[in-house]
Amino acid sequence: MRKMKAWKDAGLPLSTPSNEACKMFDATLTQYVKWTNDKSLGGIEGSLSKLKAADPTFVMGHAISNGLVLIGTGSSVRLDRELDLAVKTMVKISKTQPLTRREQLHVSAVETFAEGNFPKACELWEQILRDHPTDMLALKFSHDAYFYLGYQEQMRDSVARIYPFWTPDVPLSNYVKGIYSFGLMETNFYDQAEKLAKEALAINPTDAWSVHTVAHIHEMKAELKEGLEFMQRSENHWKDSDMLACHNYWHWALYLIEKGEYEAALTVFDNHILPSLRASGTMLDVVDSCSMLYRLQMEGVSVGQRWQDVLPVTRKHSQDHVLLFNDAHFLMASLGARDSQTTRELLTTLRDASESPGENCQHVLARDVGLPLCQALVEAEDGNPDRVVELLLPIRYRIVQIGGSNAQRDVFNQLLIHAALNCTSSVHKNVARSLLMERDALKPNSPLTERLIRKAATVHLMQ
Repeated sequence: MRKMKAWKDAGLPLSTPSNEACKMFDATLTQYVKWTNDKSLGGIEGSLSKLKAADPTFVMGHAISNGLVLIGTGSSVRLDRELDLAVKTMVKISKTQPLTRREQLHVSAVETFAEGNFPKACELWEQILRDHPTDMLALKFSHDAYFYLGYQEQMRDSVARIYPFWTPDVPLSNYVKGIYSFGLMETNFYDQAEKLAKEALAINPTDAWSVHTVAHIHEMKAELKEGLEFMQRSENHWKDSDMLACHNYWHWALYLIEKGEYEAALTVFDNHILPSLRASGTMLDVVDSCSMLYRLQMEGVSVGQRWQDVLPVTRKHSQDHVLLFNDAHFLMASLGARDSQTTRELLTTLRDASESPGENCQHVLARDVGLPLCQALVEAEDGNPDRVVELLLPIRYRIVQIGGSNAQRDVFNQLLIHAALNCTSSVHKNVARSLLMERDALKPNSPLTERLIRKAATVHLMQ
C-alpha cells in the first residue's frame, strides 16, 4: 500500500500529513478496482474507517468514500440525509485547505455526480485524466458513470486515451486491460476485447472483471459451449470476488437460458444469485435477480415464489429513482409478485420525478424513455401486446440511454419480440418477423432466436 511519498512520486500527491491515510486510500481504491472486499483489511468499509480515523479532513478520503456510495446507485443525496451531509462536508473541507487542482476537480466531480448530472461529472474526471492519465479513481468513476449513461464509445475511448501510460510498473496496470476490454466488447470489437481480457487473466487469473468481459463476448457471439466451459474452468478464481461473483453466475445462467436448460438456470439462481441478493442488497445483485426471472418467465417457465423472495429488497427502492435502469428492474419484481400498490407508487413517483426541475439526467430521460419503457412492462403484464409494441418500437434505439450492457438490455429486446409475436393488430403483423430477422443476422446460431423463429412460424409470421 502506497504511502505519501509513493503517491507524490507517481505524480498524484495527496494533501494529507498522514501516511496511514494514504495507505488506506490505496487499500480502498485497490478493492474497488478488484471488485472484492479484502477481509484482512476489514473490506472497503474497514479501510474507509481507518482512513477517516487517520485524517478526518483528508479531502481525497471524503471524495472516494462519497463517490463509492453514489456510484453504487443504491442511494442518493435526495434520499439519504447522512450522504447529503457527507457530500456537503467534503465540499466545505475542500474550501478550507490548499489542494492540488486534481483534488479540487475530484471534489467537484463527486459533487456534480451527487446532483444527478452524470455527463458533467464525466467531463470533470476527463479533465483530470488529461493531465494525470494514471489517476485510477478518475478512470474508474468515469468508466462506471459512462456505463450508467449508455455512453459506450466514451467508455471505450476514455481508456484508449490513457492506456499507453499504464506501463507494467504502475500499480494496478493489469486491471486497466480488463477495463479497456469491456469498452471494446460493448462496441463490438470482440477480438481486441478478448485479447486484452486474456492478457489480464494471464497476469492475474482472479481478475473477475476480465472474466466478466470474456463471459460477455461468448454471450454476444452465442458461443454457449465455449462460454460454459470458460465459466466452469475459471470458477475457482472468481467465485470469492464478493462484489462480482453473483454477476458472473448470472452470465453463466444466461448461457443455460439460451440453451433452454431452464432447471439448471433456476438452480444457479437458487444457489448463487438469490443468496447473494439477500446478503448484499446491492443494485447489481438486484437487477441480476429481476432480469433473470423475467427472462425465464418470457420463456414460459414458472418461477414459483421467487418474485416474492426478491420483492422485499426491490420494494425499498421503488421510489428512489436514482437510475432508470434500476427502476425498470424494480418494476419487474413488483409486477411478478403481483404487488399492485408498489407498482402504482413506482410509476407515480417516477412521473413526478420526470416533471421536477433540475439537471438530474435520469429524471430528464424518464420523460421520453423511462416512462414508456416502464409502461410497456405494465402492459405486458396486463396482456396488451399491441400496446407494448406501440410503446417500445419508437424508443428501441434510445433504450441504450438508460445504461447497462448490451447483454443486460437484451431483456427489453426480448420483451418487444414476445409482444410482437402475440399481437392481434394487422398493423403489427410483420414487426416480429422483422425483429427476428435482424436478431438472427446480428447473433447467428442463437438457440433462443431459433425458438422464437419457430414460434413465429406457428403463427404464420415467418413466411
